[in-house]
Amino acid sequence: MKKAYLILSELNNDDLNWMISVGKKHELLPGDKLIYENQQINAFYMILSGTLSVTIEALNGKELARLSSGEVVGEISLIDTQLPLATVKAIEESVVLEIPRLPLTAKLEKDMGFAARFYRGISRCLSDRMRGTVLRLGYDVELDALESREQAANSTGNIDLELVQAKFNWLKQLASH
Repeated sequence: MKKAYLILSELNNDDLNWMISVGKKHELLPGDKLIYENQQINAFYMILSGTLSVTIEALNGKELARLSSGEVVGEISLIDTQLPLATVKAIEESVVLEIPRLPLTAKLEKDMGFAARFYRGISRCLSDRMRGTVLRLGYDVELDALESREQAANSTGNIDLELVQAKFNWLKQLASH
């Protein structure tokens, strides 16, 4: 399940409108870095299009993941305010919606309804990521069995996938203007 979908599944239309009003469309060219390992970031990002690579410089630039449309980055540093552990850069032309930290944290402090919905979405996102990590690291299984378990772990549960995809497409469309 795309991580942005897990967050968007919890947000209402007013929340989305607010995110679009404070968000900025950020276009990346291949090789452009969005997040630098061990450097403060001041935003949370939703990938609207393209592909980003997550690497760790301390491990000679080892690639940990490739993220595409519908994924999020910067959510962990938003929650714990620590420096990022990885570098995130564009593999191809990409577009992200950048939600600046200051207005987002101010909104989270002042609007308890938004905060509850946003943090529930972030919790679902991080829980999904942790389950995927446990499956990849914690089991000695063949690849087919691993993929089957990951698909089961990534099931949509009580998420209306069509509605969430519509929200994401709406977000992409409005962010383009």
